[in-house]
Amino acid sequence: MSQAGAVQGSSVRILIYLLFAIQLVSMGAMEMSGPFWPVHLRGLAASESVFSFASIAVYVGPMLGIMLTSAFWGRIGDRYGHKLMMIRALAGLSLTQLGLALFSDIWVILVLRFLQGAFAGYIAPAQAYGVSIEAPSRRARLFAILQISTNVGSLLGAVVGGMILDYATFFWINIVASVLCALCTVIAAVTLPDVPPVQKTPTVSASTPAAGTGRVWRGSPLLSLLCVMGILLLARMLPQTSFSLYVSSTFEVSNSVVGLCYGLLALGFILSATAWSRYFEHRSQQETLQRITYIVMGCIALTAVAGVTRNPVVFIVAYFIWGVLLGATTPVLMALISKTADSSRQGYVLGIAQSTAQFASIAGISIGGLLSQVYGLQYTYLFVCLAYAVALIPMLALRYWSVAAPSNRIAGSD
Repeated sequence: MSQAGAVQGSSVRILIYLLFAIQLVSMGAMEMSGPFWPVHLRGLAASESVFSFASIAVYVGPMLGIMLTSAFWGRIGDRYGHKLMMIRALAGLSLTQLGLALFSDIWVILVLRFLQGAFAGYIAPAQAYGVSIEAPSRRARLFAILQISTNVGSLLGAVVGGMILDYATFFWINIVASVLCALCTVIAAVTLPDVPPVQKTPTVSASTPAAGTGRVWRGSPLLSLLCVMGILLLARMLPQTSFSLYVSSTFEVSNSVVGLCYGLLALGFILSATAWSRYFEHRSQQETLQRITYIVMGCIALTAVAGVTRNPVVFIVAYFIWGVLLGATTPVLMALISKTADSSRQGYVLGIAQSTAQFASIAGISIGGLLSQVYGLQYTYLFVCLAYAVALIPMLALRYWSVAAPSNRIAGSD
């Protein structure tokens, strides 16, 4: 069961807002360098082939590190507490950002970026800590708030990083990021209360870890929910690599308009996520999936419009509304995923979910780039539509599963 009772009343709200602030600053610090890695690596690469590889690996490396280690760190958090894992992750971010500032060898940078993901995956333990203090009925709202903090932090981080680079060198971006993450580490260690890990209920055969893990999967919608979330994220990331080329070549607009289109997707998400979480807060799994099915159909229609229109205003409006609909996908699905496990396994399940998200993002970026090279930019959003259509298959299967084995309402207890 949830440990929301361990922290009472308004204290929970204060802690959720504190989690929001820490995640906003730390994710913003990490993204300060995000848009500018190719600029930095261009001056360090010995050849064009090395630069081409490094400009991809510098983004994929952290995702790969998170994907490979999130479930492991989740299990450690379930055993020793998720606050400790948050401190570990924030300290890891600070140290790796410091290393990125100090080293200029391109291969060392790529190793550090991988280690940044492997040792500094912060989002999953923050989610698990939030679950341990928040009421089960409010989990969708919790995940929405934390997702918004990541999006806002990423947007602000990119702006601040650009301002630093206008007046200083790339070295100072990483130094400032390291200091900010170190401050977040201290704040988390000092201000967040310790929430003791939930003791697993003894079962026959003193359950081995494998047996405990098996109970999470057997007779559970977890795998199908992960498939749905993964495919939806993959669809979202398909146009990532070709977006700027598609917009500039199709509409012949300036770079500022390209940036506006890109930012409006995130803005739509930010403005809608908490409203969607309230809308889904007290609905059963079957009701939630039924409505998300309609939302995915809306995403298909909007991306189809984005793919066929040659009017930049129509494209901008479609992209913003697409972002609004995306606010009803990942946070709500994360709440359903969280509900598939009891409180003693939240770290493991949310770690698996984070690994799935990273794998889907890597796959979406890679497949999208390959498809644009093979078939051309004009079919970019056709493939997004097809990916969304594929997502409907496990969603329909889940809806039938819910009818056969009724799930607890999202508002119910663990």
